[in-house]
Amino acid sequence: MAKVSLIEGPVGAGKSTYSKSLAAETNGIYIALDEWFTLLFGPDRPDAEVVTWYLERKDRVLNLIWKHAGALLASGIDVVLELGLIQRADRQAFYRRIVENGFDLRVFVLSTPENIRRRRVQQRNVERGATFFMVVSDEVFDLANRLWEPPDERETSEYCLEFVSYHSAVPEV
Repeated sequence: MAKVSLIEGPVGAGKSTYSKSLAAETNGIYIALDEWFTLLFGPDRPDAEVVTWYLERKDRVLNLIWKHAGALLASGIDVVLELGLIQRADRQAFYRRIVENGFDLRVFVLSTPENIRRRRVQQRNVERGATFFMVVSDEVFDLANRLWEPPDERETSEYCLEFVSYHSAVPEV
């Protein structure tokens, strides 16, 4: 049976890099919320009220991703999902969606110190390399950082979570 690998962690933790590596290692298909979001809605991104605008569209993109992932999984293809589910309730709802559809779930939670994460995001904003999907301002970084809820005991005991320290250094920007 095909497996779902869900990669989670705070902004700048290295989720995209880790996800791409895991997808290559497992022959899975990598699907990133931010990439789909940018392709679908990027040209319409407003200059102000970005967070409200983003949240109004996020569920639609998650539903579309799940529909696509479900088709891949039904065909026997593993998927690696990077969905930015920074709040515990959102992650648990998505876990249930996967398990209730009969698929195996592995969750990788990345942990990286905030100073390294901030530098990674600033560097990514400048370089716009392979893991760049959208500019993450300092304001958005701070908001997402405050909203990040690490898994608690209940989440850890109910689902198969693997904690990954991802502390590789980044050059100063």
